Amino acid sequence: MAKSSDRTQRLRELREHCFKMLFCQDFYPDGEKEEQLELYFGAPAEDETGADGEDRIIHQVEVDDKTRAYLEDRTEKIIACIPELDMAINEVAEGWKTRRMGKVELTILRLALYEIKKDENISEKVAINEAVELAKKFGGDDSPAFVNGILAKLV
Repeated sequence: MAKSSDRTQRLRELREHCFKMLFCQDFYPDGEKEEQLELYFGAPAEDETGADGEDRIIHQVEVDDKTRAYLEDRTEKIIACIPELDMAINEVAEGWKTRRMGKVELTILRLALYEIKKDENISEKVAINEAVELAKKFGGDDSPAFVNGILAKLV
């Protein structure tokens, strides 16, 4: 049981790194994207003090070369699919075309839809659940419901 839980946590961490890498890409022109990926892996750890007064790390990139290559490859594959992913999202997002969506929600939708359509190792249910969890962590109050609603229409 512990191994399954450890694997789930590891996959969640990888997904979160992928989300952050994709999110950053939207803010830079094509010529700077590779440089920004490089900077992502060299970024210092960030922490915050919670309401309980305890410090906790909110961002830390300590990955081995194999994991880094996996994340870079996955991110590049998703970026290559963005036009296709956005078209699918636009078809179901009534009144919320991708150009009007918040960057956090759009990035989460792109990642989840890529997992649903292109990653045979991830079930639709897991992709949607993980997307909602990312929305809870990084989005606003309405983000989880918005992400869940769009993904439900897509599947």
